Amino acid sequence: MFRDTKAFSGFSVDDVPKARAFYEDVLGLRVSEAHGMLTLHVAGDRDILVYPKGEAHQPATYTILNFPVEDIDKAVGQLTERGVRFTHYPGFEQDEAGIMRAGGPPIAWFTDPAGNVLSVIQE
Repeated sequence: MFRDTKAFSGFSVDDVPKARAFYEDVLGLRVSEAHGMLTLHVAGDRDILVYPKGEAHQPATYTILNFPVEDIDKAVGQLTERGVRFTHYPGFEQDEAGIMRAGGPPIAWFTDPAGNVLSVIQE
């Protein structure tokens, strides 16, 4: 039934203008806005819908977006320079920058202004 449907994902935020500034200015994504919602235009032609939920918004407790990068140290450094703070999780072996290098590809987590969890992960 849905084999040929181009599915897309979406998530909520509590403040659309803050989300737009973060995804566009900090992360450097192409972002468009219509009907009070954002569309994140990412590589691979799989747009992501960002919709407002206001005070009813609950941040996702899992990673909603993973950004593959060639050099995680460089990506974490650049994001840190742009004001992004990386999350340090108890029980995870992460270095000072917040990068976990054990148990799989190097990965570092951070949140958007709405508290949703994102990551950079080395390819």
